[in-house]
Amino acid sequence: MFVDQVKVFVKGGDGGNGLVAYRREKYVPRGGPAGGDGGNGGDVIFEVDEGLNTLMDFRYQHHFKAKRGENGMNQRQHGKNSAPLVVSVPPGTTVKDTDTNKVIADLTEHKQRAVIAKGGRGGRGNARFATARNPAPEIAENGEPGQELDVQVELKLLADVGLVGFPSVGKSTFLSVVTAAKPKIADYHFTTLSPNLGVVESQDHRSFVMADLPGLIEGAHEGVGLGHQFLRHVERTRLLLHVIDMSGAEGRDPYDDYITINNELSSYDARLENRPQIIIANKMDMPQSEENLRQFKEAIGEDVPVFPLSTITREGIDELLYAVADKLDQIPKHEESIEEVEERVVYKFEKEEAPFKVTRDDDGAYVLSGEKIESLFRRTDFSRDQSINRFARQMRSMGVDEALRKRGAKDGDTVRLMEYEFEFVD
Repeated sequence: MFVDQVKVFVKGGDGGNGLVAYRREKYVPRGGPAGGDGGNGGDVIFEVDEGLNTLMDFRYQHHFKAKRGENGMNQRQHGKNSAPLVVSVPPGTTVKDTDTNKVIADLTEHKQRAVIAKGGRGGRGNARFATARNPAPEIAENGEPGQELDVQVELKLLADVGLVGFPSVGKSTFLSVVTAAKPKIADYHFTTLSPNLGVVESQDHRSFVMADLPGLIEGAHEGVGLGHQFLRHVERTRLLLHVIDMSGAEGRDPYDDYITINNELSSYDARLENRPQIIIANKMDMPQSEENLRQFKEAIGEDVPVFPLSTITREGIDELLYAVADKLDQIPKHEESIEEVEERVVYKFEKEEAPFKVTRDDDGAYVLSGEKIESLFRRTDFSRDQSINRFARQMRSMGVDEALRKRGAKDGDTVRLMEYEFEFVD
């Protein structure tokens, strides 16, 4: 089974906690703080493995969590950093954040890597907080939690040539004739439900990868039929072979088919309109094909080359493969060179996000939220008085007390921060 799109959950490892400890040796008076820092959590990394060609492994595993870092140890020993979790993906994989639809990574080359979820930083041990005023602090930080997010993993095939056309025009049969691939072939629409790949070699020993993709119908760019499942794979092909049924056996006009398919390609992605294309007039062994080909050439114009062939008699196949190989020799392999887009970068001033905000719950409690204050909260060890006092000082320096007063907070009012509640003291 071919799997080309899947949603997964990824989470970087949490950082290890810092330690509160003191050096106690027989002949070392006032040894001082000796708590070590926690180790960093592991990243979740996607790495390209050219031996893979589907996302089948993701079908059975939807959660990827890296290990947390080790906690700090005595004698100022640093906790061990966790190794990254490396997940193998096939070339042509795109990773998007499902919440923002932002592309996190576009992986195309063998061994190419991208960090999808970063691990959390380890917390500092009490040896880091020693000062002249407080030489024996009982303060240590918890490790930061690792980044977690839901991502959409999509596979866009990396083929040199893509076969496009309506269902049942003979794309799969053509692939089976020119390659060793054995796609499923039958006399009904949408026989091809998933892409098939094959390696083609011309008589002069030039080779390229060809993809037989599911058939297109009108409205495909809006998701009709197999829609986006097909069009996603067309994006990366360097050359399109437009297969047209010249026999008219389906009751459609070949020229109308040609116009309809090209409209679907350009509607999905305007760049596909300029993608190099070779037209194949297929099923030339059928009775009406010669007359239909004559009318088709009149409609499309003599300047556009059309290659007539029959997969049954194999007539015209060698000439077509030479033409495809010649065309590929003219097209650079790098995707950027065939999809040049003029880009303008506009730099805008973005106001820094406030470290916190104050809202009210239905029960009258004041609620503190914001990335900075929540991160500070997670790193604080509330089992120790000195850590709690430090957290209170940090909130005061951020302006939390003043903001609560402005919202009308009085002595004894409840203030809520994540799962933690405390009383406001003016």
